[in-house]
Amino acid sequence: MEKYSIKVDETNKKVDMIVSGSFEPADVEQFVKDYQTKIGAITTNQYTLDVDCTTMNILTKDMVPSLENSFKMYNQSGFEKILFTIKKNPVIKMQLKRIAKNSGLTNSEVVEIA
Repeated sequence: MEKYSIKVDETNKKVDMIVSGSFEPADVEQFVKDYQTKIGAITTNQYTLDVDCTTMNILTKDMVPSLENSFKMYNQSGFEKILFTIKKNPVIKMQLKRIAKNSGLTNSEVVEIA
């Protein structure tokens, strides 16, 4: 199973990203390379980044810094808006909100689905 996918939808000015399971440091390294390649080709301030986290596992303490770096990368990309979609899970919601705050990500929202 893939741990992530990144698809640019130029028609709807949206980047659909799916993250699932747990990431290892090597996964993070490959993710950053793929992200920079795909996002570098678009004008991000016209796009919404929609991150589907519905199959993401609760983060372990050692992976929090990697996710913070990813959030900082999203922030530096300059998206118009960033959405993190999760299933109802208070722990993941709290983790994502805290990491977004610590990363200076002010234009993000955590959306819970049933």
